[in-house]
Amino acid sequence: MKLKLVSAIWLLAALNLQAQAPAAAKEPVAPAAPSAPVLTLKAVTDRADALYKTGEAATLTIEAQQDGKPISGKVTCVFSKDGLQPQPAQTLELKEGKATITGKLDEPGFLQLRVTSGKTTALAAAGYDPLLLKPSMPVPDDFDAFWQAQKAALAQVPLKPVLTPVEKAPKGVEAFDVQIECLGKPVSGYFGRPQGAKPKSLPAILHVHGAGVRSANLGAVSWALNEGGMLSMDINAHGLPNGKPKEYYDALAAGELKDYRIEGAKDREKIYFKGMFLRLIRAIDFLTAQPEWDGKTLIVYGASQGGFQAFAAAGLDARVSFICAGVPAGCDHTGSQANRISGWPKIVPNDASGKPDPEALQASRYFDNMNFATRAKCKGAVVTVGFIDTTCPPTSVYAAYNALTIPKEMHTDVLTGHASTPAASKFMQAAALKHVRENKGK
Repeated sequence: MKLKLVSAIWLLAALNLQAQAPAAAKEPVAPAAPSAPVLTLKAVTDRADALYKTGEAATLTIEAQQDGKPISGKVTCVFSKDGLQPQPAQTLELKEGKATITGKLDEPGFLQLRVTSGKTTALAAAGYDPLLLKPSMPVPDDFDAFWQAQKAALAQVPLKPVLTPVEKAPKGVEAFDVQIECLGKPVSGYFGRPQGAKPKSLPAILHVHGAGVRSANLGAVSWALNEGGMLSMDINAHGLPNGKPKEYYDALAAGELKDYRIEGAKDREKIYFKGMFLRLIRAIDFLTAQPEWDGKTLIVYGASQGGFQAFAAAGLDARVSFICAGVPAGCDHTGSQANRISGWPKIVPNDASGKPDPEALQASRYFDNMNFATRAKCKGAVVTVGFIDTTCPPTSVYAAYNALTIPKEMHTDVLTGHASTPAASKFMQAAALKHVRENKGK
């Protein structure tokens, strides 16, 4: 496991600069108003890797500065179980800008500390035996039958790919806008291959998107030049036309696709992600049908919702040889059943009393990374996690990661929320290219 340094986060107050424009030519310009004082909070665990055994005490040091200088005053501290079950708030007195607080967790998971002073907040987290987190619910008995039926229906739809050449491609790459028939909306993306590639000579990589509404990314075809040549495809998550003006996608995000993350949540046949995952399989159909594909190397690469798709691809399609899943969404939808937090898309709503909707709870089990992970047969997986991620909380990510039975590696960013840090991106890219190199010799 790769570990980063200190568990801390800096959150800065807004500068709120104001300047008054001159009233007329040659009149003196009013001086800019002084900037508001900048309050900085920092929370640090007493272990560099922020990892503990259950029941061990974690001591966190809090630092507060105003314009770079230690300040006195009070801060409010709240411990929680990765955002759930907040403990009573504690008020600490700062001495020369510092205070310490101690907490612990008596079960596998994450102890989160939220520190506030006015409108400024800092987060820190300590991981407690996260590799011991178990599934919150078992895999449904008919999980495989459900997905086999979906794939059988998809197989009845001819591919019928339409490739339109793209002029603005990297030198040495043939690039195309690709539209492929699927159940419901088509697969829509950009596809690139090296010019003059020989049959059965190239590995393939499929890039998948995080949450939101946007075009496929033409820049991803540059992967076609890596490691002596690759087939590279990037698909948008919604089967939309590519290359439209920003206003086109913004209108869809505010309208038809505004709440897609929870669409059909109570019915496994209507959950929005069913169509998204079938488009994944259809994209793999296309890539593996290319005469240049080497017949053995197919990587699925994405972060957040893209990480969700990477897990799903590994669990649903044996042609996938490796996945890279950064801060993955779609983990532990049923976490409530183990008194744990779940990750985005928060597909299971709670009623007024806090109980999860029973229909959504059951439907979500067919779209949970924990369950996809148990079906993954690829040669390996890499996953990244942020210890203070409140969108895809680390508790949920580890629940899915632990369910993988294949060779795997986790990159941890103890400083990070929901983001792919440069170190995390480098880790995933290096792992993907290493897999390509290793597979070439087999």
